Amino acid sequence: MENKSIPVDERKGTKSKFWAYFFWLFGGLFGAHHIYLGRDDQAFVYISTFGGYVGCGFLRDIYRIPAYVADANDDPAFIADFKRKVRTNRKPPFSAVRFAAEAAVAYLWAELFNNAIPQDEIYGINFRHLLHLIPAVVALGVWAVGNLGREQGSIWMTLVTAYVFYPTIYYIGDDSMWIFLMVIASSLSFDTFSKEWRLKPRKKRSFVRRMTYLGLAVVLYLAVIGSYLYFNAVVTDSEGEEIKLSEAVRHFLTSPIWTDLKASLVVAWNQARHQGFWATWAQLIDLSDPRGEINAYKVLGLSQTASQNEVTARWRTLSRDNHPDKVKGSEEERLKAQEKFMEIQQAYEILSQAKNRRRRRNRRSDEE
Repeated sequence: MENKSIPVDERKGTKSKFWAYFFWLFGGLFGAHHIYLGRDDQAFVYISTFGGYVGCGFLRDIYRIPAYVADANDDPAFIADFKRKVRTNRKPPFSAVRFAAEAAVAYLWAELFNNAIPQDEIYGINFRHLLHLIPAVVALGVWAVGNLGREQGSIWMTLVTAYVFYPTIYYIGDDSMWIFLMVIASSLSFDTFSKEWRLKPRKKRSFVRRMTYLGLAVVLYLAVIGSYLYFNAVVTDSEGEEIKLSEAVRHFLTSPIWTDLKASLVVAWNQARHQGFWATWAQLIDLSDPRGEINAYKVLGLSQTASQNEVTARWRTLSRDNHPDKVKGSEEERLKAQEKFMEIQQAYEILSQAKNRRRRRNRRSDEE
């Protein structure tokens, strides 16, 4: 009997380019396509750097997805090309894109961690000692990107390099420059001493286990962001003074703008409970003044219960008093008068059209 090999696209559990691009389009900034392809580590890098460093990786994947799919499916042509690269190069050659990604991710993670450490003591505990972990965060960022795909490497040499560079903070002074130089040194160390080919495939894990690990990593990352926002993030007021974001939010919750909005939302919720959603929605649409009638009454200085005769009389008076020909001042004053005059005409036209609509509606009701 003839032994025929099964095409890649017909194997059970193979990945599809269509679905990879689908998840890229509708969740690529959060690494959804990488989760689909089993590249959870790369998905976390995308989640933590806003789409592969502010969307750069997301855009690059437009042409990289076919290679990712072939890798996930162990496509024979992809494997043959990989073996050729291994035979040609004893270790993965230098890649400017990967090196830049290592440095960018490590720098972002280290800066975020540095800014998340509380500046002041909390319940008598000084958290500034956590600064000693910044080299570890740098090494972790470099190692995470360096281990994507068919390349890998140990974290230890990178970790040693980062901590050897740690004392230079006392000479450099500036935290950002210190972290940047540490990142460059660590990335060079990883590429020079640790990087190698990933010859054995990764161990297969269940989807639940994969999502558990990824979820824990995301929760830890969000905790670091939360620490930064609560303890150290600031906003600048109109006088140029910095105010802690946590204090600004607390004060906002007692401000008139929030209390008024909250009261309006409570009224809308109670109304929806008693009158139904659609009736409340219709009233909200009317209050949004889609036809401009409420504003038109305001322009004419009339209440919404004014009759059409009152509207016409008021329009004539305002048109006469605000006619541009009566203004003898500067060009700017004449332009303002013309704008006011046009606003009055538009308001009258809106209310006249509203009257005609109501008249036609009443006529149809009488005929029915």
